[in-house]
Amino acid sequence: MMKKKHVGFGIVGAGVISHFHARAISAISNAELIGIYNVNKGKADIFSNEHNCISFDTLDDMLKNPAIDIVCICTPSGSHLEPALKCIEAGKHCLIEKPFEVTTERCDQIIQAAQKTNVKIGVVFPSRFSAVNMQLRHAIEENRFGSLVLGDAYVKWSRTEAYYKSGKWRGTWQYDGGGALMNQGIHAVDLLQWMMGPVEFVQAIAAKVRHKKIEVEDTIVATLKFSNGALGNIECSTAVFPGAAKRIEILGTSGTVVIEENNLITWQFENESPADEIVRHSYANGHAAAGGASDPAAISFLGHQKQIEDLIHAIVVDKKPFIDEIEGRKSVAIIAAIYESARTGKRINLVS
Repeated sequence: MMKKKHVGFGIVGAGVISHFHARAISAISNAELIGIYNVNKGKADIFSNEHNCISFDTLDDMLKNPAIDIVCICTPSGSHLEPALKCIEAGKHCLIEKPFEVTTERCDQIIQAAQKTNVKIGVVFPSRFSAVNMQLRHAIEENRFGSLVLGDAYVKWSRTEAYYKSGKWRGTWQYDGGGALMNQGIHAVDLLQWMMGPVEFVQAIAAKVRHKKIEVEDTIVATLKFSNGALGNIECSTAVFPGAAKRIEILGTSGTVVIEENNLITWQFENESPADEIVRHSYANGHAAAGGASDPAAISFLGHQKQIEDLIHAIVVDKKPFIDEIEGRKSVAIIAAIYESARTGKRINLVS
């Protein structure tokens, strides 16, 4: 159990998302950003000046620093494994950006290493910490939907050619792990499976409609069968203009909820309670935030802050983080099956 007054953080990677982690850490009273390591030292130096922390020459140097308790891994998606294994070996807890890794095999290597130690792993899915999404999850747990019928996720966003050219890793199978679904849609996939439960099988079609030069898809559609008998759809793209808010629809025999980003569109149940009007008033403000629909930097760091606070608490009381490595793997497994279906044209079964 951690008894330190201040929890020290290191960050690996100096891309856009690293700044969200730094701002989130700075907003937490008992957290302190100690330093950053990035393969490009120049970027790390710029980052360290902006956030008033150390720019380490090597990852080993960072991991030798006793003030660092938790490392936020913010490298490209397909290069989470190597720094994670080094951090675990050094006894540092890890908060790993989405996706956990780009294949289930690489996820499993991290899981196996963590299980051999007392190191705790959190995987970043800030949408689960949204109050309206927690309200939805609570309604499902109370069986207010009756039998779940449909669970749908829509992520119809816009990304420019400049976005894919901004990093050599973008749009590649090796480092991005996929396209619109793995990079942009994974938050919605995680929410969908968290609400609807395990996926029994998927069938999918993928295409490159706008971004012809990338290796991966910019548009994908998948049909899902959940283990509880419900059906679902996922539609995801980075090819549309101007882009729309992420949308989750959960429909049952006794209720329907629709959420766009953190904005409640529909909250309707056959058996209404007085609390339902309070929920509608609290979360339905008449306009949905666009989130990252057209700008990947147009998100708040509040979800990251809540997730970091949860990881700190998990370490202090020695329990699992809200979104641990097992939870983080689930969306990768679903997406891998969707990609396999799109590649082969076959229905792909998942083992839950």
